Amino acid sequence: MTIQSFAESSGYLNGSSRRKITYFSNSYVLGLTVAAGIGGLLFGYDTGVISGALLYIRDEFEEVDQSSFLQETIVSMALVGAIIGAAVGGWFSDAFGRKKATLSADVVFALGAIVMAAAPNPYILIVGRFLVGLGVGIASVTAPVYIAEASPSEIRGGLVSTNVLMITGGQFLSYLVNLAFTEVPGTWRWMLGVSGLPAIVQFIIMIFLPESPRWLYMKKHKSEAIAVLSKIYDPFRLEEEIDQLATALEEDRQRKNQVSYFDVFRVKELRLAFLAGAGMQAFQQFTGINTVMYYSPTIVQMAGFQSNQLALLLSLVIAFMNALGTILGIYLIDHFGRRKLALSSLSGVTISLVILAVAFLFQPSGSVSGLYGWMAVLGLALYISFFAPGMGPVPWTVNSEIYPEAYRGLCGGMSATVNWISNLIVAQSFLSITEAAGTGATFLILAAVAVAAFIFVAVFVPETKGLSFEEVERIWKERARRNPHGAAVSDQRVPLL
Repeated sequence: MTIQSFAESSGYLNGSSRRKITYFSNSYVLGLTVAAGIGGLLFGYDTGVISGALLYIRDEFEEVDQSSFLQETIVSMALVGAIIGAAVGGWFSDAFGRKKATLSADVVFALGAIVMAAAPNPYILIVGRFLVGLGVGIASVTAPVYIAEASPSEIRGGLVSTNVLMITGGQFLSYLVNLAFTEVPGTWRWMLGVSGLPAIVQFIIMIFLPESPRWLYMKKHKSEAIAVLSKIYDPFRLEEEIDQLATALEEDRQRKNQVSYFDVFRVKELRLAFLAGAGMQAFQQFTGINTVMYYSPTIVQMAGFQSNQLALLLSLVIAFMNALGTILGIYLIDHFGRRKLALSSLSGVTISLVILAVAFLFQPSGSVSGLYGWMAVLGLALYISFFAPGMGPVPWTVNSEIYPEAYRGLCGGMSATVNWISNLIVAQSFLSITEAAGTGATFLILAAVAVAAFIFVAVFVPETKGLSFEEVERIWKERARRNPHGAAVSDQRVPLL
């Protein structure tokens, strides 16, 4: 199926918005997307594999088995590395290019995988986890931006969402790998070490792929940029894209020569864009997705199903449902729209969390069984079913397209850092809050956060479906002019000036 037939069958191209996308761009654009999306695979694998590997790390290192702090550090050090990687990755991507940032992330990740596999003690293992996290953090910023900048606007959301599909696919793969190596000598070393293979594959592929055409053009490598764009668009559309890039370059010249982190808070339209992007990233985590992904076996056992085998099997099923839901999101995000998809997703997430809360609140002992046990399992399944198509891909897609050209990497890195910090807070606090407030009350808190997220999206996040980068930039300029506090204004298509 070509991009054109894919877009037409999905309803992306119709009426006056129909675009000519050649068959030649099919293999080229999809090839760029899949290659960059390997970074998402690394992201997902790393977040999922540690849950199984930790069981065998505890068996090998007595000090880890006797120290919950060491266990938490082994898990969370990758998140610490990802926070730093995301913060640095945005600046690096803007300064040196999306391709070099991706290659650097692959080198760091592969090195971290080798260190983990060969670690003679838990402290070297922690160093390896930090390096892997650093690579994941850089990739989490660079991959969505690279894909977005090489994608036709009509199907940009779907292509960027393939990166999230790679994340959820990586999580599912990690559970399969964990099961595959349970009887193999070295167990956890194989589980953690094989993660370096996709990084090496991506490094080799990326050497032969071009830099982002938009980055090349903005850095005044116009002939190289046009050569890449000519492989994506037909001659008519190519001329239109170059005209838009020329306008964006002229506007960029009128800004300061050096972009700054302070500009994000000083310039009104940047501030509004970053508020929307970073807010989406924070709410993605604070609505509890990694509570489910990290602690689903624990939640199942809290619900009265004590079998470890059943708990692990359900974790595999949940990861599979997460991947399937992301595939649905790839279709819906360009067909239904980012904003509507996020709002629908959050509505379902809220209902699911309330069901989970009720299941636990009606059992004073804190451990349910029978009807309420199955209600908890149902709530868990519904949560993933609603979250995966919407709040899974939408925050990453929105952040890849709402920032001006000169600030796209910088702001993307800052918002990804917010995501990783929020991830760390949730991962480190869920069990503690559960012990202090009770399981039911904890899920009610998450439900309240989901309601707050719904209001936030309704007020601050515009619809960017089918818009060019330049049209999205004009939304923020119009909002800054009409409403300095960023309240919602019309989400209609903003005409080019």
